[in-house]
Amino acid sequence: MKKKIWALAAAVVVIGISAFLYIKSHPQTGPNPADMAMNNPLSFKVTREELVGSIEVKGKSSYEKETWVHAPFSGDIVKWNVTEGAQVKKGDSLFVLDSAAIDAEVVQMQANLKKQDLEAQLAKFQERSAQAPAGSGESGDGMSESDAKKRYVDAESAKVQAQLNTMNRETAQNQLGEKQKMLAKANFKAPESGIFLFEDSSKIPQALQANNRIGKIVDLSKLELLCYVGEFDVFQIKPDMPVQVKINALADVPLKGKVKQVSKFAKSGTEAATSATAQFEVIVSLEPNDRLIAGLSLTGTIETARKADALVVPTLAVQRDKDKHFVMLETPGGVERKEITIGMETADKTEVVSGLNEGDTVVLQ
Repeated sequence: MKKKIWALAAAVVVIGISAFLYIKSHPQTGPNPADMAMNNPLSFKVTREELVGSIEVKGKSSYEKETWVHAPFSGDIVKWNVTEGAQVKKGDSLFVLDSAAIDAEVVQMQANLKKQDLEAQLAKFQERSAQAPAGSGESGDGMSESDAKKRYVDAESAKVQAQLNTMNRETAQNQLGEKQKMLAKANFKAPESGIFLFEDSSKIPQALQANNRIGKIVDLSKLELLCYVGEFDVFQIKPDMPVQVKINALADVPLKGKVKQVSKFAKSGTEAATSATAQFEVIVSLEPNDRLIAGLSLTGTIETARKADALVVPTLAVQRDKDKHFVMLETPGGVERKEITIGMETADKTEVVSGLNEGDTVVLQ
């Protein structure tokens, strides 16, 4: 039994040695994949084409024009003439406020003004009486010095009082005018045309406090994209630049727009997305579209530059050495380093201002 085991082990050893010697005497003649990759680097032709620079932005749609509606004065709602989402025209009645308290104030103020007018007339009559010449039994030349002083003081006091009365009346008249303006707003009219939206449509108020915000009137035909860009992009974006926009939830609805405004001031973290770099607001006006509403997530591509017939190479083929740029140029004598001057850059292509010619081949090693 032991002899059989030793014989089997010896056979395995002999087979292993024979296989090793065979492999060594018959080396692999096929190419090594790694060597093939080194000997066949990626190559690109230098071409002429239109080069377009762009910046992608993301944000939300919002109404370009919103007119807020505030309560003109405190009071109970007598009647609502508008509902959530209703179309209104400028001058349409939105609601009617109970004006009984304001009416009473106006009546009281008008009565006070009438009283002031009567008091002013009485003061003038008394002033004229005091200045009338003495009766036939008295002589003006016989007036004592103290009487003359008193008469002078009374006359001057009357003048000052008359001025005070005039000022008080003007103040009261202005206050009355303000109250009458408020009264005219009891039947509150729409300041603009558009769609009316309540501040909170789930809680339609039945009583208002002065200056409280009730809702807003929006123009559905004018919406805009609000987005933020970093400090490296903000200087490339200018007003009126064209923007291609898509609705994230509706990929089949392309939109067009243009840059309306670029903020010159960085926004705080509460206004812009959290970022380590400064963020600047960019507003893009959008063309009208029936499916576009406020609050949608949008993605825009801002065209920052366009150059026709530019000499370009793939950006990944451009290498940098400190402040110089170069490519590896394929020549009859082999691949050599070639310094170039670049112009406009995009993520895919880079313009070559000098150093290469159309039709040249650059390689990526």
